[in-house]
Amino acid sequence: MSPQFWSQRRVFITGHTGFKGGWLALWLAEWGAELFGFALEPPTTPNLFTVAHLRACFAQDVRGDVRDQAAVTAALQAAQPEIVLHLAAQPLVRAGYADPVGTYAANVMGTVHLLDAVRQCPSVRAVVIVTTDKCYDNREWFWPYRECDALGGHDPYSSSKAAAELVTHAYRQAFLATSGVQVASVRAGNVIGGGDWAADRLVPDVLRALDAGEAVSIRSPHAIRPWQHVLEPLAGYLHLAERLYVPDAACATAWNFGPDPADAWSVEQVVRWLCEHGGGHWYTATQVGPHEAAVLNLDSAQARARLRWRPRWTVRHALDHTLRWHQAWRAGAEMQSVTRQQIRAYQASAPQYTGAALS
Repeated sequence: MSPQFWSQRRVFITGHTGFKGGWLALWLAEWGAELFGFALEPPTTPNLFTVAHLRACFAQDVRGDVRDQAAVTAALQAAQPEIVLHLAAQPLVRAGYADPVGTYAANVMGTVHLLDAVRQCPSVRAVVIVTTDKCYDNREWFWPYRECDALGGHDPYSSSKAAAELVTHAYRQAFLATSGVQVASVRAGNVIGGGDWAADRLVPDVLRALDAGEAVSIRSPHAIRPWQHVLEPLAGYLHLAERLYVPDAACATAWNFGPDPADAWSVEQVVRWLCEHGGGHWYTATQVGPHEAAVLNLDSAQARARLRWRPRWTVRHALDHTLRWHQAWRAGAEMQSVTRQQIRAYQASAPQYTGAALS
């Protein structure tokens, strides 16, 4: 990645008030990008956007819903960006069961609205559409999924993201490639990091329980996920956006950005580490609720070979930085400074080549 590339670059981010979007925005602000945001109000209280004072990072901060096509188009036209990073979504599996119509509207039609707005905005040269590792047709096997594997989805959230992948492919082929706009989609693992207070996410649920002095209840202790710090996939997205801008048309495709295989931990392993280092205890609750995948891994060989992207932090590094960020917030620290320090620490760290555990 090149900080010089992003300096004064006009960048439009949807979903910048969310957890992942907040980290992305602060990283780009650190490099001097001119940021334009379009999102709903922050989804939780507290939230990263507020506690890290991210509003000041934006030249334009618009509250709007990606389900509103006119609002998306107006915001993009006002910004006239060079690069678009689309993160706005309904991001939770269990929330998708509760509101399937709203989930499809946000994740599928929201992507349609964004890409159609791009089609009408001649300043745009590169677009990154963020989906999820759950967009694959999950066969519950241990082999990692590659970008060429079948899309699918057992639940509304997962299938809505698979549909967003198809929408991205169609707009790229039918409209944007011929007009010189390079579009890629990206699929990451289960991201963790400071500033995530979402409901029904493992690490935020554990941290809430630790704060309250309560035992941590977990539903599926043996479920395996590709855990990674939020900065890992964001580094991939930014490097990919640079390549798209060049333009490198060969990069206008789908990409996985997952952790090393050794960092695909079970839920129990993650909870046990957090309780041992955060001072708590846990138990296994009776499994209730809708279906969630038991095993999910990503193959990031394409990103390693073609982008030279590699994970920098093991899952233990990721959990340690997440816990330290949360403890700093509990202690009343200035959280934009803490977040920037973690971004700089990530940039300064060497890539992990073996996925070996942190001693």
